[in-house]
Amino acid sequence: MNEQRIALVTGANKGIGFEIARQLAQAGVIVILGAREKERGNAAVKALKAEGLSVQQCEIDITQEDSIAAATSTIKTEFGKLDILVNNAGIFDPTDGPPGKAAIDAVRQVMETNFIATLAVTQAMLPLLRAAAKARIVNVSSSLGSLTLNGDPTSTYYSSQFIGYNASKAALNMLTVQLSEELKDTGITVNSISPGFVKTDLTGYGTITPAEGAELPVQYALGETESGLFVESGGRTPW
Repeated sequence: MNEQRIALVTGANKGIGFEIARQLAQAGVIVILGAREKERGNAAVKALKAEGLSVQQCEIDITQEDSIAAATSTIKTEFGKLDILVNNAGIFDPTDGPPGKAAIDAVRQVMETNFIATLAVTQAMLPLLRAAAKARIVNVSSSLGSLTLNGDPTSTYYSSQFIGYNASKAALNMLTVQLSEELKDTGITVNSISPGFVKTDLTGYGTITPAEGAELPVQYALGETESGLFVESGGRTPW
C-alpha cells in the first residue's frame, strides 16, 4: 500500500479551505484540492505548486451526485485510498436570518449544501477512508452550530440568529457524533472543528486570518487520535 498520506479538502480554492490544503501539503501530504469550478481550482493548485507543494485539482460540486461519484472514482483509480477527508465546503446566504424572517429558499439551500451534501461526500469517500491505515475526517463546523451557545444570553454567539446556517452546522455536528460512533471500531476518527471567527469571502469580516483558522483543522487532520469531539482554539465547544 502507498504509505504517502492522501487528503481531499472540499471547497479548497480559497479561504480556509485553501489554507488547510496549503498546510497539509507543507506537512508532506499529497493534497487533492476540491473545487466546484475547474478554473478556480486550477488557479489555486498553480499557486500552491509554485511553492513547491504536492497538490492536484479535483473538480467536485458536492451538491451533485454525479460530480461526487466522478471524484471518488478518480481518487480510487489514482490512489486506492484516502487518509484525510476535510469537509470544508459550505455556504452562507445573506437572506438567511431569524426564524421569523429567514428566506425559506435560502435556508433550504444552506441546509442542502452544508449538511446533506457533506453527508453525501462522506458516504462516497468512506470505502476509500476504510482502505487507509488510520484515516481522519474533519468537519469544518462553527460555534454557531452549538445549541448550548445559541441558548446562552451571555454567549457572544447569542445574537447571531441565522436559522439556516446555524442549523446546518448543528446538523453537521450530529453527523460527527453519529459517524464517530458508527466507526468506533475502525481506525477512523471524526471531529467537528470550529476554526474561529475567520475573515473570508463567506463572512466578509472576522478577527483571525484564514491561515490561523486552518491550524486547528489541520492539527486534527494530521494526528489527533480522539474522536467525536467539537473543538475550537480555546478548547472543547459545548454541543
